[in-house]
Amino acid sequence: MVLPMRLLPREEKFYALFLSQVDIISEAARLLLQGVKAGNSRLAEVAKDIKRLEHQGDDVIHDIFTRLNSTFITPLDPEDIHSLSSRLDDVLDGIEDAAHRMVAYHVSPIPQGMISLCEMIYTSSRALKKAFEALDKKQEVMEHCIEINRIENEADHLVRGLVSELFEKEKDCITLIKVKEIYEFLEDTTDRCEDVADVLQNVVVKNS
Repeated sequence: MVLPMRLLPREEKFYALFLSQVDIISEAARLLLQGVKAGNSRLAEVAKDIKRLEHQGDDVIHDIFTRLNSTFITPLDPEDIHSLSSRLDDVLDGIEDAAHRMVAYHVSPIPQGMISLCEMIYTSSRALKKAFEALDKKQEVMEHCIEINRIENEADHLVRGLVSELFEKEKDCITLIKVKEIYEFLEDTTDRCEDVADVLQNVVVKNS
């Protein structure tokens, strides 16, 4: 006997998994900021911790995809759940990639611009957490998405200025290449946060 759609159980676990993933992202961003503020002596240890968090995040994403393939009724459209999961995975990967390069390139001292960008990533990660908490509670999501978009624009503007200054003042070509690449990886991570916000905005509009 086929039950009417409204009587079939709807799997709400996806919201909890999203919240778990943004918690992991926020912690990774916090550690990254802590590491760059402390300097290279601390950053190597932080990068290992972030790598462990990245593996935890992979497990969460795997759980989401497994549930998605076995759940008949989901709280959001399956393609939106898949898209949100993939974009969140990209954010965590971006944080891990940035941390890895900062350790591998041994930039010393760590420029203030890198610290500022890590602060933006952390602030953006906190806004992502608030957005998913609002989504779970069916509260206002858009204000947090707007904040994430604002941070991305600010990061983009900052990196343009930092790269321009780098080409003007840095005489060592290897250092220039290293620093420029790290700036771009950090800015790309704010882009990835914005990608999540864009999908969230589409979800809100679709379900309003």
